[in-house]
Amino acid sequence: MSMSSPTAEWDRLGDGFYRKVQLYTGVFDDDLELDNYIVAGAPYSGALALYRDDDKLQAFTGSQKSKSSIDIYSCAGTLLKQITWEKGSIRGLGWLGHERLVVVTKDGTVRCYYDLQGEFSQFSLGKAAEEAGVKSCKFWSSGFVALLSNNRLVSVTGYDEPRPKLLAAAPEAPVHSWTLIPPAYTLSRSVEVLLAIDNTIYVVDPSECEDRMLQSGPFTHISASPNGSLVALYTEDGRVWIVSSDFQDKVSDYHSGAKAPPKDLQWCGNSAVMLAWEDEVHLIGLGAGDTAAKYYYDGYVHVIPDVDGARVISNDVCEFVQKVPAAVQDVFQVGSESPASVLLDAMEQLDKRSPKADDNIRLIQSSLAEAVDTCVRAAGHEYSSPWQKQLLRAASFGKSVLDLYNSDDFVEMCETLRVMNAVRYYKIGMPISYEQYIRLTPDGIVQRLVNRRQYLLALRLSEYLRLPTEKIYVHWASQKVRVSPEDEDSICQAIVQKLKGKPGVAFEEIARTAYDEGRGRLATMLLNYELRAASQVPLLLQMEEGELALDKAIQSGDTDLIYYVLLHLRGKLPLAAFFRVINKRPVATALVETSARAQDMELLKDLYYQDDRRLDGALLIFRQALEQHQQQQQQQQQKEARSNIDRLRLAQKVLQDSKEHAPEVKALDDAAKLLRMQDALTKELPEPFFGLSVNQTVYQLTRLGYGSRAKKVQSEFRVPEKTYWWLRLRALVARRDWGELEEMGRNNRKSPIGWEPFFSEILSAGNTKLAAFFIPKCSSSATTPVERVDMWVKCGLPLKAAEEAFRVKNVALLEDLRDKVASDSGGSVGGTSGGSTAAGEGLRSVRDEVDRFIARLRPNR
Repeated sequence: MSMSSPTAEWDRLGDGFYRKVQLYTGVFDDDLELDNYIVAGAPYSGALALYRDDDKLQAFTGSQKSKSSIDIYSCAGTLLKQITWEKGSIRGLGWLGHERLVVVTKDGTVRCYYDLQGEFSQFSLGKAAEEAGVKSCKFWSSGFVALLSNNRLVSVTGYDEPRPKLLAAAPEAPVHSWTLIPPAYTLSRSVEVLLAIDNTIYVVDPSECEDRMLQSGPFTHISASPNGSLVALYTEDGRVWIVSSDFQDKVSDYHSGAKAPPKDLQWCGNSAVMLAWEDEVHLIGLGAGDTAAKYYYDGYVHVIPDVDGARVISNDVCEFVQKVPAAVQDVFQVGSESPASVLLDAMEQLDKRSPKADDNIRLIQSSLAEAVDTCVRAAGHEYSSPWQKQLLRAASFGKSVLDLYNSDDFVEMCETLRVMNAVRYYKIGMPISYEQYIRLTPDGIVQRLVNRRQYLLALRLSEYLRLPTEKIYVHWASQKVRVSPEDEDSICQAIVQKLKGKPGVAFEEIARTAYDEGRGRLATMLLNYELRAASQVPLLLQMEEGELALDKAIQSGDTDLIYYVLLHLRGKLPLAAFFRVINKRPVATALVETSARAQDMELLKDLYYQDDRRLDGALLIFRQALEQHQQQQQQQQQKEARSNIDRLRLAQKVLQDSKEHAPEVKALDDAAKLLRMQDALTKELPEPFFGLSVNQTVYQLTRLGYGSRAKKVQSEFRVPEKTYWWLRLRALVARRDWGELEEMGRNNRKSPIGWEPFFSEILSAGNTKLAAFFIPKCSSSATTPVERVDMWVKCGLPLKAAEEAFRVKNVALLEDLRDKVASDSGGSVGGTSGGSTAAGEGLRSVRDEVDRFIARLRPNR
């Protein structure tokens, strides 16, 4: 099969070659007059947006549409979407890098269409734009600048959270033309605007407006290269100047010789400029002088610049003009002797079964790997499928001769070419180049296919390139929800059947689309198939399905998620309705109770009241009453005591209608009585009594010397006699009231707690004399002889200890006591200081007395 020469459409400009590649024919119908339309093309060979230019007259025809619209086409002329437009006069039409259409109206309203189906977000450029009106707009991949009628400039650098910002003021003279340099290519990292005013150029950024002091204007057209390094200027006398962006160096000067001014001036990549008239285009290379490639067309043309070239659009044809890539030039340039060109010739000789094939291979043996790589790269840059195959065959032939060669690049290029050829097909209409493919990435291509509703091709490409497919399924299902006329049950069944078993599919996104479309029941049905509760719950709450959201959260077992739902319901529902919802769900009730106990006591009281949990409610009020004194200052305690009494009365009231809680009611009554008594005591006595228990109150009164009042408290609160004696004993010991303690021992024959505690408490306070007073009162049933002897010894009375041992006739105890006295050198047993003569004689007399007691108890030998 004969193939057309790849160099047939090449033109030499300066030191490089440029080529014109025909992409599609019969793009638009003849009745579509392109000269009456504003045309904006998305980057990376994306979609075309056409809008009727309001400033141009149009002949009326009977078939004319009654309403204006923005028509979105593929590069092959397939209508993708028609957006009805009623917002007002359009002053800006551009695209973002992700094929999102941006429309700016005269009053400063901005719409950003985030897919090709008409869904958009909207914002305003502010009061300045609304008052002055937008004149025109220039776009870059992530923002735009609007020129107002008063020559003010408004920039927008992001669309997720747009913040329109006025740039520095420019002169008010008429603007002949203008362009911008994106922030990524400026030294200040902010957008710079070039305004052609009078005979010069002004550079405007957010902080200043600088005159470049040119004298060759006015410039009717101005355009900056994609990388921002060069600027092309068109003068009224038909000259094209290409200068550096700082206007210090002139790179090229071309005289068009045309009498009529061009309609457009655009860059073709970063190395050439295109001048476009109605049906004629001049391609001007850098350093080519007055030489230019000229292309002629049968109808009006639009030039759409791109990163590596430019598309030329007319009714009849869509072409791509670019600088010939270096690899392609190496292979196909006439007279080329590069290894890649020789390898391609060797492949052709092999097809002819000529021995020259082997000679060519031997000729480039040392550079064969380089030749293979060049053929692989050249295949990627070719649009012709036959030439792609021929170049890949040449590369395959070359690598088969090599002993060692890494074929990863070859395999990857084969995959890439299959993808690019699939999307270049006229029914898809994405004539993407290899460089654009690298910049856009396979994920970006799949997303564009999804936006065009080319789901089958998107799935096949994703599977072929091993990319995730869940977003494709979700987009398909969402679109089905939007446009399907079927009933909701059928739609749900079709979606579930299609997506069943597909990993990673988020039913929550599909359900959200259904809800946004007003199909609440369908949204609820779809959410039942969402496996992640954290995704189900927020949408259910947004749909006001609070109870269902709470059930889903409880089923998930995620405590934080349950709290999130409960907080939402608490803010939305009346208190009674909120309690009705959680009462049916024990887990929710328990979490509310736990949270309220730590943060909201009033809510907890309401919960207990609603559940008729009287005892819990009363205990809560009682706990508040007891704990409140710890949070108040001393001077506020009397006031808080009265408040606590009121709380206790309230707690009694909660329980008094229930017979089963009679003991609790009595306890609360006693607590209130105690608080009243403590209130009176605090007023009369110097120390506070708030917060003390009954026992502590008795102890405090006794310690302060108010024994009769302590006795009254004992009587009123029926404090057991043993408890009262213990409290009185310890309080008197703490007060060091030895006389009162001795009087208690003299006036009472018996003690409810025994006399041993008196001995122990008084001895621990250091009063051995008074402690000894209570030893005889200790009953023999409560203490053993050994213990009583030890008690006398602790009081420093060993003779009394010996008499006690003799009285019970215990020789062993006496001997043990004698040993203790004999070994006591410090006088601790005798109660005197060691080392003195009196102490020694005292110990001897004690030993003698103990020996006499022992002798009297032992039989005569």
